[in-house]
Amino acid sequence: MNYFHWIAGSILAVIWASRVLDAAFGMPRVADISSAEWDPKPNTPKPRVSIIVPARNEEEHIQQTLRQLLALDYDNYEVIAVNDRSTDRTGEIMDRMAGNAPGNPCLRVIHISGLPIGWMGKPHAMWTGANQASGEWLLFTDADVLFKPDVLSRALTYAESQRADHVVLFPRMIMHSAGERMMVAFFQTLFVFGHRPWKVADSRTQDHMGIGAFNLIRRRVYDAIGTYQALRFEVLDDMKLGKLVKNAGYAQHNVFGNDLISLRWVTGATGMVHNLTKNFFAIMSFQWPRTLASLLMLLFLNLLPFLGVWLAHGWARWPYAVALICVAGIYVGMSRLSDVPAYFFFLHPVSTVMFAYILLRSMILTLRQRGIFWRGTFYPLDELRKGMV
Repeated sequence: MNYFHWIAGSILAVIWASRVLDAAFGMPRVADISSAEWDPKPNTPKPRVSIIVPARNEEEHIQQTLRQLLALDYDNYEVIAVNDRSTDRTGEIMDRMAGNAPGNPCLRVIHISGLPIGWMGKPHAMWTGANQASGEWLLFTDADVLFKPDVLSRALTYAESQRADHVVLFPRMIMHSAGERMMVAFFQTLFVFGHRPWKVADSRTQDHMGIGAFNLIRRRVYDAIGTYQALRFEVLDDMKLGKLVKNAGYAQHNVFGNDLISLRWVTGATGMVHNLTKNFFAIMSFQWPRTLASLLMLLFLNLLPFLGVWLAHGWARWPYAVALICVAGIYVGMSRLSDVPAYFFFLHPVSTVMFAYILLRSMILTLRQRGIFWRGTFYPLDELRKGMV
């Protein structure tokens, strides 16, 4: 039995150590645009920016988001708010804000009453808003994101200086409970493991990035990659936008920004279950064999180090211990960039089981329903598979 532990533990130690070392040397290269280095320069040209904000039944958040967008310290931009078939007061709030903001004529509201065949709601709303945009840059964001006044000027200062074509800004997650911190911490660990942020700007790699809260892209690049028409039936539209940009050979960068943007992504641990049930089977390309294989790998990488260090005997425990030290190192690094304390490392096995459940739940529900329900609309599985990028 100890032979198994030596082999399994050594594989885990090598995998985790290699990724932690890669991250330790790579993450410091990811710029933080909240630092003084990226203070906006006075008297520099300011390209026009169009901010597209799609919203479906977001009456709880849309007013605050639009209010903060209208208070940006950037004097050459417009906000295009797209009401995507809302059944609550979202559209009414948008119209009221547009009518009550004579000092901010940059706010325009578009109302969508129906969804064309062959489109998902959010990509269609993004595409509709972008069609009305006049900016050299497009910023695609979400209706529940909070913005600091200098976020756009800093992002553009960075983008123009680095000659970037696509800039992704990581948001600060607002978390109010231990369950939220536990689940967000595990998600961020998986995210860093699977999408190396420090490699995104390297044109020699396939690592790419896209985040719904802040996708800033040059208009000419957006047009060149096929616009949101290329993503019209894509569940993971934000990440796949980044994939299109990277595959087309354009310069893609992701950056930190402290709290330049922030959002509360989930409410409680069950909120993460709800949010990711729609996405996880899509991440697996709607393939059940790939999903089951990923489930086994998830458990092997994240649960076995904790089990092995107790089940193995003698020196066979040491490879597992090395893997655990590396996992703990990720939590230490994460604690410096977010509100997740390093001691949440001890909840890693619990969140592993929760995420395994989400993966299975996503697959089973999607297969049973033969599709997904998203924001009140049903999308058939056959169409989802055809529409994948």
